[in-house]
Amino acid sequence: MSDEVKSAETGEPAEVDRSPSPYDRWLAVREREVTVAALTFLGVFLAPFVLVALPEMLGIPTQYVWYRSLVTLALIWGIFAIGYDLLLGFTGLLSFGHAMFWGVAAYAAGIFSANVTGSPIAMILVGTTVSVLLAWVIGWISLRRGGIYFAILTLAFGQMIYYIFLSPLGWLTGGENGFNEVAVDPLLGFLPLGAEVAVVPDILVETWMYVFVGLAAVLAVVVANRVLNSPYGIVLRAVRENEQRAEFVGLNVWRYKLMAFVISGAFAGVAGSLYVIQRSFVPIENTLNWTVSGEIVIMTVLGGVGSLFGPILGAGLYMYVANIVSGMPGIGHFWHMILGLVFVFVVVLLPDGIWGGITWLRERVGDALGGDER
Repeated sequence: MSDEVKSAETGEPAEVDRSPSPYDRWLAVREREVTVAALTFLGVFLAPFVLVALPEMLGIPTQYVWYRSLVTLALIWGIFAIGYDLLLGFTGLLSFGHAMFWGVAAYAAGIFSANVTGSPIAMILVGTTVSVLLAWVIGWISLRRGGIYFAILTLAFGQMIYYIFLSPLGWLTGGENGFNEVAVDPLLGFLPLGAEVAVVPDILVETWMYVFVGLAAVLAVVVANRVLNSPYGIVLRAVRENEQRAEFVGLNVWRYKLMAFVISGAFAGVAGSLYVIQRSFVPIENTLNWTVSGEIVIMTVLGGVGSLFGPILGAGLYMYVANIVSGMPGIGHFWHMILGLVFVFVVVLLPDGIWGGITWLRERVGDALGGDER
């Protein structure tokens, strides 16, 4: 007896719906999420070995090699850049004032630690909450305008907040000297973040600070991946590609852009809180100055706008040039020019950034190994 399904009206073979079920689609998404989380975890916790231990084993002079606290700092900036890319790369909104979310979160976390508790987790929660609230207010106002007007509005708000923290609130923030009363307690009450991790070889991970920041970076990538692969992420891409068309089909574009702005501010808040936890100090010039907003734009573009892992790579490259190349004999004084040349090189030859170049190379290698299937 044939298993062929026939139409009751025509007697002809009926088409069987072979599209994946919602459960199958959910499984596919979960599989991708697990893969992304695993790759991120592997990359984060192999980074100290690849960037620090291995070059030392190979005898590379120390002035050319990463140091462990710099790897931690690069991950913190990477979290900031991931959040910024959600706004620029996936929503198409260029902000010139994102330093305000990073900086306000750092100050909120630092002041909270000095007056309430220095629990690292509590500091992150407070810093992120303040950053989210600020992002909601700034976004609610700035997103009434688009394009260059939105960018200039964010820059203006960022500079206003910088001035407020520098002078009128100087009695609380420390003014131009920064806030130096940060008190960071042990993680979970019994794990000093500066202590060595005894259960893992120090060739991989040396301190609990790196474990803490590394897990935060993995979580940031997982959350960003979930957002981008959700229906909400699809809407963000639609807004980026054609805002008028998205409005025409009935989407509340302003609301979606506001949520993207707030989510981006949340990532900046987490990163800013981690920054003050690592440094135990809040320098105003490295948190609220407009140059910080420029730095995060450069990092994102270097790594690859609209990519998941690119911003972390861009942050790493920027940190290496700013902290290692700047100390190299003979060329250290010209590190700004070197960074500019690197930026021009990437923009001209790798318009999709470092991650775009890696993707292109991987595809070419795959084609070469797989042969021409046509």
